[in-house]
Amino acid sequence: MVPINSEVENKIYPLYVLEERLKPEGFVIGSNWDYEKGYFDMKIDDDGIYYFLRIPFYAVAGSLDYPGVTVRVDQPFLLAHQYQRGYDEEGAGGALRGAFDQFQSPVNADADVPDEYVETGREIMKKVERLLLPGS
Repeated sequence: MVPINSEVENKIYPLYVLEERLKPEGFVIGSNWDYEKGYFDMKIDDDGIYYFLRIPFYAVAGSLDYPGVTVRVDQPFLLAHQYQRGYDEEGAGGALRGAFDQFQSPVNADADVPDEYVETGREIMKKVERLLLPGS
């Protein structure tokens, strides 16, 4: 995990505003959210390791399943997950095998992040700042 400094850290937004501005840029709300916290994730690359830029957020007024919830953005970071390659690289395992593989644990949940991806993450966060901060 590599923390990325950003001007959006500790800023408060209605969640729908973040969704309206970040989803068109390729961010998705990660499936590992709960009622108090969640993450906007952007997959940067997959070269045998998945590289993600993750922007965490926490509910400050309401809960994440509540319309109109307000959230505070926490420090963004880069994350690298190295997944085990399946027994069948050609895909002959079919849909059933794919259904099981999507839930596999990473071989290395905190793989190293090369400098080129750190720079890419910083560039993406500069764009996020322009989208979210007035006058940026």
